[in-house]
Amino acid sequence: MKIDCIDVYYVSLPLVYPWRTAYGEDPSIHSVLVRMESEGQEGWGETTPLKAPAYTPESAMSVYHNIVEYVAPALVGKSFETAEDLLGAYSWIKGNPFAKAGPEIAWWMLQANIQNKPLHELIGGEFRKVEAGADFGVQDSIDMLLEKIQGAVDDGFKRVKLKVRPNWDLDMLRVVCSTFPQQTFHIDCNSGYSLDDIDFFKQVDKLGLAMIEQPLFHTDLLDHAELQRQIETPVCLDESITSVRTFEWALKLESCQILNLKTGRVGGLSVTVKLHDMARDAGIPCWVGSMLESGIGAGILVELGTLGNFTYPGDLFPSQFFYRQDLTEQELVLNDDCTFTPSRVPGTPYKPVLERVKKAALHSHTIEPN
Repeated sequence: MKIDCIDVYYVSLPLVYPWRTAYGEDPSIHSVLVRMESEGQEGWGETTPLKAPAYTPESAMSVYHNIVEYVAPALVGKSFETAEDLLGAYSWIKGNPFAKAGPEIAWWMLQANIQNKPLHELIGGEFRKVEAGADFGVQDSIDMLLEKIQGAVDDGFKRVKLKVRPNWDLDMLRVVCSTFPQQTFHIDCNSGYSLDDIDFFKQVDKLGLAMIEQPLFHTDLLDHAELQRQIETPVCLDESITSVRTFEWALKLESCQILNLKTGRVGGLSVTVKLHDMARDAGIPCWVGSMLESGIGAGILVELGTLGNFTYPGDLFPSQFFYRQDLTEQELVLNDDCTFTPSRVPGTPYKPVLERVKKAALHSHTIEPN
């Protein structure tokens, strides 16, 4: 498959409500879209590192720059039969998984179009409903949070994820867990704590949470292993796992018992599938993570969730949950049983409206063969 051209868009999408975490607040989501074309067919990918380098060292602008200047020029005018071949064309780039992921995901969507198959068939998934969980960032008040959790419970969500940070953690959790004693909760620390907070984690250990997600430093594996030895609640790694190599070390060190997988964070769909399989073989369950992608990327995550070792409800959301108007004409709609149905459409599951993309774009660039 020869790549004829690549369009790159840096877009900003205002949120209905600010997303607050241990590392700060996002009033809008900054994302990078990649459109790849071959012989009249197209595929769209999305990679979403956020505006500032707070979640990882990458930012939306660094991702846009690296795709435009380095990744896309290594691809246009050349042919690639596999995703591994494509990744090999820019394997010399150190790190920068979000920048590597955008074109790789677009390649998969293009391949799905050419083969006239939905994505889940190409990656080895099974057509089945994909379970979603409810997620809440730091709120203005505990009362506001309780009201939102009640709505999630009433809707039938089987698990609720809560963002925590110092001064919005133990007291809040005690109120929440006592108010909803039958509900499954887990917390996401977004690297906001250290082993100096071991007393905090031992208090949390008493609350019976499903997991503690990314409690410590964003690249750490050693301290997470030590924390896991001292508490019973499963440690889930997110930011720390950025490649096959980092997960190999996490397995050796026994740094986690659960794995969150995000396509952008690990460098693309093929790497995500490999990590999923490694975790399955090691007896570690996975779940699909999200960076609050538009419908373009979120639809791809639903397809990903059809793989067998994604056994915990994922960070998957209907379009209207975060955005007043999505970039796609067809919006993601949550089923009554809090699941999403994979697409039977070949190529990009939820196709963007180009006019909306251009309106949301802060920057755009087309890369063609010299």
